[in-house]
Amino acid sequence: MTTSLEHASPPPARVHRLPDFFIVGHAKCGTTALYEMLRRHPQIYMPEYNRGSGKEPWFFAQDNPQPQLTAERSVAFTGRRAMTLEQYASLFAPAQPGQLVGEASTSYLWSASAAHRIAQARPDARIIAILREPASFLYSLHLQLLQNHHESERDFRRAVSLDAPRREGREIPPYSYWPQALIYSDRVKYTEQLRRYHAEFAPEQVLVLIYDDFRADNEGTVHRVLRFLGVEDEHPVQGTEANPTIGVRSVFLDNRARALKAGRGPVSAAAKSLIKGLTPLALRRRWLYPMRNRIVYGKPRPPDEQFMLQLRRRFKGEVVSLSEYIHRDLVKLWGYDALE
Repeated sequence: MTTSLEHASPPPARVHRLPDFFIVGHAKCGTTALYEMLRRHPQIYMPEYNRGSGKEPWFFAQDNPQPQLTAERSVAFTGRRAMTLEQYASLFAPAQPGQLVGEASTSYLWSASAAHRIAQARPDARIIAILREPASFLYSLHLQLLQNHHESERDFRRAVSLDAPRREGREIPPYSYWPQALIYSDRVKYTEQLRRYHAEFAPEQVLVLIYDDFRADNEGTVHRVLRFLGVEDEHPVQGTEANPTIGVRSVFLDNRARALKAGRGPVSAAAKSLIKGLTPLALRRRWLYPMRNRIVYGKPRPPDEQFMLQLRRRFKGEVVSLSEYIHRDLVKLWGYDALE
């Protein structure tokens, strides 16, 4: 275990340049906004988002029970795709000498294996976790899983109730690339998740942020992160909001739109070819795609407050445990002290 962070600059060049710091999650907790704000700093390099391969490589989350796509030892299946160490390292190749390198993968906090794998690769790494009130986090997470085609159950209450059958491999949507991600109750085992990182890294290498603080003061939180990373914190910081929560109006229409866009199946492939032949790319980007999004997506419905209250009561023990673990009264901050 590393016990100090005496230097802020990157270590000497190595064969594979790996990140100096990791934003480990959770999703829908400001991770994308933090990523966008940090990557603007001249002393920091974070790969540009590119179809999920940059901002969220998921390289160290290798406990997805998907079949390996190759027998090569150097290839890891990360929940989305097979990726070699060389492919992963290539994401950071454009970094300039003297820049700190980082990445953000929201699977790293709830993955059972990521903390240990990161520590094996970079025992001196710095870790940034962002936590959110459990009920509101799960509500927003459910909407995102619907949007990215990972979840198919539109009813939030029923989706959460499917935890037990999904542990047994049942009720898994056809396009789910990581069934474990759909076990909602496991996502809010915050203390257990943090313990995995504290077992691998010294306390001063792990920074735990609270979503409420980040929402209330983007700039102040980013300056705190910059100081934690050991880079110049006087650099101007511009607040931002990224990855807004949206609702899926129809899972069926969303499935059809995605199948058409990807050209899955002979009918969709033929329709895609016809549309591309009849409409120029500029027209599709200006009119067709926005119209599709307006039909399929919209403002999310407000949550069922009765069910949200049930979730808060259910997860109060987790909040009490986390409060004691990080020495902060989240019970009061998140309103759990008012629960009967």
